[in-house]
Amino acid sequence: MRPLLLFYVLYLVCVCLGVLCVAFVSYWNHHWRGGFAWDGSGLQFNWHPVLMVTGLVVLYGNAAVLYRIPLTWGQNKLPWKLLHAVLMFMALIMSIVGLCAVFDFHNKGGTPNVYSLHSWLGISTVVLFTAQWALGLGVFLLPYSPVELRKLVKPVHVWMGSAIFILSIVSCISGINEKLFFSLKGGSNVTKPYSALPPEAVFANSLGVLIVAFGLVVLKILSNQTWERPEAGQVDGSSRVSMETRSEKGRTCFLSHFLCSAQQLARLVHHFLAVTGHSILHSVFSLYIQYVCQYVN
Repeated sequence: MRPLLLFYVLYLVCVCLGVLCVAFVSYWNHHWRGGFAWDGSGLQFNWHPVLMVTGLVVLYGNAAVLYRIPLTWGQNKLPWKLLHAVLMFMALIMSIVGLCAVFDFHNKGGTPNVYSLHSWLGISTVVLFTAQWALGLGVFLLPYSPVELRKLVKPVHVWMGSAIFILSIVSCISGINEKLFFSLKGGSNVTKPYSALPPEAVFANSLGVLIVAFGLVVLKILSNQTWERPEAGQVDGSSRVSMETRSEKGRTCFLSHFLCSAQQLARLVHHFLAVTGHSILHSVFSLYIQYVCQYVN
């Protein structure tokens, strides 16, 4: 009973820290950075930290610990797989839109792209995340993948998931620090230099501390082997065969609905990228929609 109580305490802390992270990053950009817009100005840039923290850190972290919740262990795993995939897909979409925001801002202002360490880490994280999500979809959700392949890929999938989460935290922390260095230069009556620790610097630094604390709690939950979901193979005899049969039928049904929803969401993002002029990402999503349509149809 004690390990389960500890889990739920940590999970409650995880949820609370996640909510605080989203609240802090939103308030920071609304109160000190002027709010939000989508016009190529600095207000458009403000979407970048909000979407990255919300998607790559908070949504990603909560999706990662979903399988560790003991209340889900005695139930069919498929709905939780789908929820895991949907949360990860939402995090991926947020990160892509967040990248669009910063690229638009840089292009409108004539600022070079992808020159800082923060940008290198961020782009690498999103690329790895995209590959990880596609791998998870192809191996663990599609009903055509063999069981042996899933067993082979699962350790890599779990390890890569934790590595991407750590990279996400590092990217967000470096981004917050970079933004403060660029914005709080002093030299005016409006802002003080970062070294003087004005209220905005204290608040943004506190956001960074909250992100690190959230990451540590998530990694603690993921590293505890006693909280791993029991494998379905522990069920014996005809019950296991019946469960596997129902699982495969349910997988096909749920997957069809999931892919239809993913197709519609991808079309919306595809249209958004076409309108905003992101030709490379537009082409990537064109290929993605073609891939999804093969399984929907």
